Amino acid sequence: MERPGERRDGFVRIALILAFVISWSSTIMAQQDNEYIIDEVVAVVGKNIVLESDIETQYLTYRMQGGISGNASDLRCAILEDILYQKLMISQAEVDSIEISDAQVDAELDRRLGVFINQFGSQDKLEEYYNKTLYEIKQELYEIVKDQLITQQVQSGIVQNVTVTPSEIRSFYRSIPTDSIPLIKTEYVIAEIVKEPPVNVEEKIRVKEQLLDLRRRILKGESFSTMAILYSQDPGSAKKGGELGFYGRGQLYPQFEAVAYKLNEGEISNIVETEAGYHIIQMIERKGDYINVRHILLTPKVSPEDLMEARNELDSVARLIRADSITFEEAVVRFSDADNKNSGGLLINPYTGGTSFEAEQLDAQVSFTIEKMEVDEISNPVPMKTEDQKDAYRLLKLVKRTAPHRANLKDDYSKIQDWAMQDKQKRIVDEWINNKAAKTYIRIVDRYKKCEFANDWHAR
Repeated sequence: MERPGERRDGFVRIALILAFVISWSSTIMAQQDNEYIIDEVVAVVGKNIVLESDIETQYLTYRMQGGISGNASDLRCAILEDILYQKLMISQAEVDSIEISDAQVDAELDRRLGVFINQFGSQDKLEEYYNKTLYEIKQELYEIVKDQLITQQVQSGIVQNVTVTPSEIRSFYRSIPTDSIPLIKTEYVIAEIVKEPPVNVEEKIRVKEQLLDLRRRILKGESFSTMAILYSQDPGSAKKGGELGFYGRGQLYPQFEAVAYKLNEGEISNIVETEAGYHIIQMIERKGDYINVRHILLTPKVSPEDLMEARNELDSVARLIRADSITFEEAVVRFSDADNKNSGGLLINPYTGGTSFEAEQLDAQVSFTIEKMEVDEISNPVPMKTEDQKDAYRLLKLVKRTAPHRANLKDDYSKIQDWAMQDKQKRIVDEWINNKAAKTYIRIVDRYKKCEFANDWHAR
């Protein structure tokens, strides 16, 4: 069955698939298998043109990332259709006077380039690979990213008021062929009561003194990198001598950035406190708004005594719940230290935003615990790490477990509602495209007219 919201089998909207793809000029094409493309206009949408290089560079970049499956011609056609769609959206944005600020584009550019710099390992490696400076890369990407942001805004406006009624949801479900109704795996709904003991003052003082001692040793000539390898508690950077790689503004802890951007090359900061713990920072290099620094992170630990006290407190809470002296929901409000205490302690699935989890989406400790539980059963205290990696304990309640089954309206209404919404939004966007395209000057060169487009771009 074609998933709701997909435009064709095998190819989702290319702009979404290629969220991080960098479409360079024909320089990249010259680097790939000695392929050189003589550029030409392959399509015109209103006042906007589509070049062969617009298609080919996206195709080649996608191939470099190992993302190609299916027929190459079909992928090029899918890329062209997505560009046509984007150009049509841009034409509409001009009519609607929709504007994207330079600050919005710069922020998105910084986010994407930060990801690419980390993937390559350093800014120098990125620049070497593409034979361009970071400034040149940003200049070439600017209009591409701006067009993508405009397209997103126009599409959001098209579907912003779309809703689905219960009858539409039922009709959508009945329209799915019986043998194509999706199989729903076993799913769990879980609630928690978290007890997070605070770090005591003595431990914070101990960590700060240790970090100050490391800073003194470095200032006397010992290697920052060696100290980071030996002592830093940041698992991602410690093995690299504390080096983080290049980051732009807004990508690191605010307190960390506020200090790091003021450092000169080679300078070492005083202690900086963030949610992760305490740091000292050394500036390696700065290029424009991007910095590459080393840091040593030490995280204060909850004492074993405080942790055991939290466990014992949850033990007492569990006994009260099992004796029906208090409901689980009341206990969540009274005793939990977690942010979800006002929503019944329900765990939120970060992949879906809902409260249902498949087994592989669960933390290993949670999965191991609830696998042996009955619905409405309360666990014994289970050790955990909070989002900021602090030690804590929690009680778990298995609220619901569903067996593997074909999706049905009774058990999977919210999922079917989402599918119906996606399907309706897709149909509305497709209708908008066909209506708008019928009123817009569109020309496509002959060799691309054989493409099997999802929308009608030919009859102009």
